[in-house]
Amino acid sequence: MPTIAELARRTPATRRRHVDLLRALAMGAVVVGHWLVMTVERGADGLLTGFTALPHLTVLHPLTWVFQVMPLFFLVGGVSNAISWTRARDRGRDAAGWLLDRSTRLFPPVTALLVTTAVGAVVAGWAGAPAVFVARVVELVVLPLWFLVVYLALIALTPAMHRLHERWGLAVPAVLLVGVVLGDVVRLSTGVELGAAGNFAFAWLAVHQLGFAWRDGSLRLTRARAAVLLAGAVTALVLLTGPGPYPVSMVSVPGAAIQNPSPPSLALMALAAAQVALAVLVAGPADRWLARRRPWAAVLGMNATVLTVYLWHMVASFVGAMLLDAVGMLPSSDVHSAAWWLGRVPWLATLSLVLAVFVAVFGRIETRTLTRKLAQGATAATPRGPLATLPVVLGAYGAAALGMYWLASAGRGPHGPFVVPTGALALVLGAAAMLRLARTARGRGVEADAVTAPTRPACAGRRGTSGPSRVISAARD
Repeated sequence: MPTIAELARRTPATRRRHVDLLRALAMGAVVVGHWLVMTVERGADGLLTGFTALPHLTVLHPLTWVFQVMPLFFLVGGVSNAISWTRARDRGRDAAGWLLDRSTRLFPPVTALLVTTAVGAVVAGWAGAPAVFVARVVELVVLPLWFLVVYLALIALTPAMHRLHERWGLAVPAVLLVGVVLGDVVRLSTGVELGAAGNFAFAWLAVHQLGFAWRDGSLRLTRARAAVLLAGAVTALVLLTGPGPYPVSMVSVPGAAIQNPSPPSLALMALAAAQVALAVLVAGPADRWLARRRPWAAVLGMNATVLTVYLWHMVASFVGAMLLDAVGMLPSSDVHSAAWWLGRVPWLATLSLVLAVFVAVFGRIETRTLTRKLAQGATAATPRGPLATLPVVLGAYGAAALGMYWLASAGRGPHGPFVVPTGALALVLGAAAMLRLARTARGRGVEADAVTAPTRPACAGRRGTSGPSRVISAARD
């Protein structure tokens, strides 16, 4: 199987390398942002417990404009999914086959995390660890699954939403944005989170659709227009969070009356617009820099384990806290003190080292899946068997999303013998097994990444435009 260095050498000049860079930077922002505000102390029961410093340090709230990068993730996800889906469709593949291909990258790392968590919780209980402490750790570990709930839904909807994009173009995200506005009007006027699920769908689908438009050129955002959009979005963001009704923080703050990301608000959509503009502005310079072999190989390597980094960064925070506490170097929990700020340095350094170990161990699962897929050729497999049909595949995606939502929102347990809800665990692992069986039933032909594929004409957009194809992101295929 090809190594990252070999893939870097084989990458064609047509690849939109800035997309990979944006994903890597966004993941770094997520990890550092979570770790930066995380504070650990000993509770009244003598056990380690954690809390976020955001409710106590409002001075950090403007920094969340930098660290809230979910819009950027869904933007580049839209680019990647559009490239992958249109290429697969042009080769004669259907939606079921494409979704099965996507599942090969997503589910093995999640399965590894959940199995390790469940087994670890059982072993910790047998070893005499306090049940309340184990429950705290497990709650922390499964919390990042909420992002995958949304992303799985976006992937499952990609074939249908891309058809809407080809028919209606930018009108689709415009209508979805109206849905966000209406949801906010109800929330701000009544205090009732009516249609919260709708706001989640409208907001992230809108950003994902913009990724479609950016990919095929229908976004029509030149550098000059992007600069104007950036200025306007930042101005709107200041007005919405200053004299406006929205909080400054773009991430959730415990106890706050309104949370910008839960569900996504109009203020968060203004931040999304700013990130779209920034992405366009940095694309050219980033591609020129990444034309050099070493920077591109580094970015490609980071994207090869991006999901592993995300899934295990909270585990790293727990292990890092235990290590620092064991050697008497756990940072101060007084968030108003200079010691807390100074303690961020050893805290971040320790957690980075621990995460590097986890990535070295568990990243092989993700990287092996990726390199195996890239090494195989592109063949259009014919459906064989009842498990390889679109209803079954969509059902498995839905079951997995439901199970992940259940796990992420269940709160502190224990909820059963594995500490997490047993039903939720069964849903996710059962869906992963079902998809694996469906892939076997469908055949072993998978879509190769465009790192090894020649340049092909892009699909025409809504206005009949066409252009050079873009290669797919290694981090999502």
